Amino acid sequence: MTSKKHTRFDFQKMKEAKQTVVWITAYDYWTANFAEQAGMDMILVGDSLGMCVYGYSGTVPVTMDKCIWHSEAVRRGAPKTFIIGGMPFLSYQVSILETVRNAGRFHKEAGVDAIKLGGGVHVCPQIQAIVDGGMLVMGHIGLTPQSSGQLGGFKAQGRTAQAAKEVIADALAIEEAGAFSLLVEAVPPEVCGIIHDKLTCWWYVQGQ
Repeated sequence: MTSKKHTRFDFQKMKEAKQTVVWITAYDYWTANFAEQAGMDMILVGDSLGMCVYGYSGTVPVTMDKCIWHSEAVRRGAPKTFIIGGMPFLSYQVSILETVRNAGRFHKEAGVDAIKLGGGVHVCPQIQAIVDGGMLVMGHIGLTPQSSGQLGGFKAQGRTAQAAKEVIADALAIEEAGAFSLLVEAVPPEVCGIIHDKLTCWWYVQGQ
């Protein structure tokens, strides 16, 4: 069982020591409780709950309230584990003010340790605003399900030279905006390796 909750600095030290961060996605109390007992370093409560819990075809229908409810349940199940709440569609695209308010809801109502939002260069103002508000942000690039319509479906990203350059540019911009970590999803391992070497923030890959 986890003895104490990790901090962003613990994750940074783990990256520097080339240690693997062990994490899981969870949406309910019991899964989170089992994860904590198993010694998980981190739990992500993603808006993928729309597909995994509610049977939606994608993440777009997921609301802030649903994300808060599930994040709160996960927090109760894993009080000693670092938990990240995923911000759903339109919770950070409308305005900077609404972005910060919604990020704050995750902390005040669900007790998360950080929030995650998807997007590259264009979401850097939102990331900066949340960080300025005293909260931690995990970025998410590559395949971002909320933008699957623009991406042509749930497809791997960064597979051409130009696309790879854009993914790398997104990663660098997100770190510059203040994100403490980065999720790189469905991107070729060669591109992930470049991102790993260029970034100082903690990062991980989900699905290549």
